[in-house]
Amino acid sequence: MSKILLAGFMVGVSLLSGCASKQAANEQAEQQQIPDGDPKDPLEPLNRVAWNFNWEVLDQYILRPVTISYVTVMPQFARTGLLNATNNLEEPGNMFNNFFQGKVDEGLDSLARFIINSTVGLLGTIDVAEKMGIARQRENFGEVLGRWGVDTGPYMMVPVLGPNDPRTLTGRVVDNVYYPMTVLTGTYNVVRFAVTALEGRAALIDQEGQLEQSLDPYSFVKNAYFQNLEYRVTDGKSGEKVIKQEELDEFEQFQMMLDESDVQEDETDSSNE
Repeated sequence: MSKILLAGFMVGVSLLSGCASKQAANEQAEQQQIPDGDPKDPLEPLNRVAWNFNWEVLDQYILRPVTISYVTVMPQFARTGLLNATNNLEEPGNMFNNFFQGKVDEGLDSLARFIINSTVGLLGTIDVAEKMGIARQRENFGEVLGRWGVDTGPYMMVPVLGPNDPRTLTGRVVDNVYYPMTVLTGTYNVVRFAVTALEGRAALIDQEGQLEQSLDPYSFVKNAYFQNLEYRVTDGKSGEKVIKQEELDEFEQFQMMLDESDVQEDETDSSNE
């Protein structure tokens, strides 16, 4: 009887050891399959939830249908005039942000554009300055902070606003303090946001397939977002990294859907063409 108990005990120990070894091997394999987290994206689990809300709920059920109706009903000349007027409100901010970076000529161009378009251009609805050869010199305060050496901080996918970071959000707050943004009433701010969001989403319609075909749309947008920030802060000179203009354009067309700042630059260029 003692021999039988001893043999049973040895078999049990062997089985338990085998199970433990197998479990340890499985855990090690799973750990090897889990990639290291992105140091720029410590909030990735929360960011992905916000991304799913922005893209799969907000856009699919609200923004895209409203945009299609807006494009169908609103004449092109009216759309262009509204967007030009919205862009014109940013020119004083562009002036100061250029000056803060030592770009005196660009700042003076922004001042000239605001004066010309606000008067001859009928409150900015007509971009007369562009026709005179005075190009828009768009700069936001987030880019100023980047030029001063301030880091972006962690990546944040903000509901409704989309891709963001602490530096950019801080810059956006400062940009809204510049005249005439600071004196706009709630109604004008709602109209300004609606026009830029709808025009930006309209520009994205033709690019939807590229985003949907990417293996991980979330990662694609995140990587392009940081490339875009670096491109703008360095005025296209990103150290040893060479960013293709096509890739930048593709990202900007996406970001315009939820990011006010980028929508206004691209849509102004397309309207002038």
